[in-house]
Amino acid sequence: MMTKESYQSICEKISPYIHRTPVMTSQLINDIAGCEVFFKCENFQKMGAFKMRGATNAILNLSEEQRSKGVVTHSSGNFAQAISLAARSLGVTAYIVMPSSAPQVKIDAVKGYGGIVSICPPILKDREKSAQAIQEEKGATFLHPSNDDDVIRGQGTAAIELFEEAPKLDAVFTPVGGGGLLGGTALAASLFAPNCKVFAGEPEEADDAYRSFKSGNIETNDTANTIADGLKTQLGDRNFPIIQKHVNDIFLVSEDDILEALKLIWTRMKIVVEPSSAVAFAALLKNKSAFNNQKVGVIISGGNIDLNNLPF
Repeated sequence: MMTKESYQSICEKISPYIHRTPVMTSQLINDIAGCEVFFKCENFQKMGAFKMRGATNAILNLSEEQRSKGVVTHSSGNFAQAISLAARSLGVTAYIVMPSSAPQVKIDAVKGYGGIVSICPPILKDREKSAQAIQEEKGATFLHPSNDDDVIRGQGTAAIELFEEAPKLDAVFTPVGGGGLLGGTALAASLFAPNCKVFAGEPEEADDAYRSFKSGNIETNDTANTIADGLKTQLGDRNFPIIQKHVNDIFLVSEDDILEALKLIWTRMKIVVEPSSAVAFAALLKNKSAFNNQKVGVIISGGNIDLNNLPF
């Protein structure tokens, strides 16, 4: 059972290893959205995404014996980098299973942060099998990118900082893929801002969280043809109950909606964010009539974009 005090202790524990990222505003954005928008800019986080928070909290909660044997995860992107950097900061070995389809720039980034990379076929069962083999060989502890209690709670610290700097928010938006950020944000809001409604944006081309939220069962996608590549994962049994209990709604956005929101952030805010980050803002813009004159937080999840493959 989480309390405000236990959550505050998580914030204090991870603070030496992460950045307290800025909250940014724009009058022009406010005029376009019809409300006051407060962007929590996790694109300025260490390794460029909110996932540094959950990775750090998860490793800090391991025993000394567990840390001595290392950690392992499978990821093609931000969580791979987050675990690698967090592990290096804490003197822990990180084994990272990455699919062969992962961009070389991301593989190089993980190696640069000290992760020991294993390449496997780009199929989930192969990723899981490879990670399991490392667990058995090395005795390493597996950390899931989004379906792990310590990871979820760590991700929620971004929202706690947002509530501190922008009090009395009427609503907060996040993107949703695997559900770690949304689950953590919803949990944090229930404790620190109980009057703040929680919403998520999700691509129409990868709408499993939306369908799960409506059906009450975890759904999957057969295909996920979206530029928001960080949102192609699915909810898990640890974060879904939190989302069911504390999230007000999930909104779908088109690929054009995502691009429009992405361009607005790049050109008006003058900050670099990745397409997945723009999904939350796109959801707000698409439903702005429901938030007229309100104070709305938007968590910018990350800024790790491939400059050789811009979506514009």
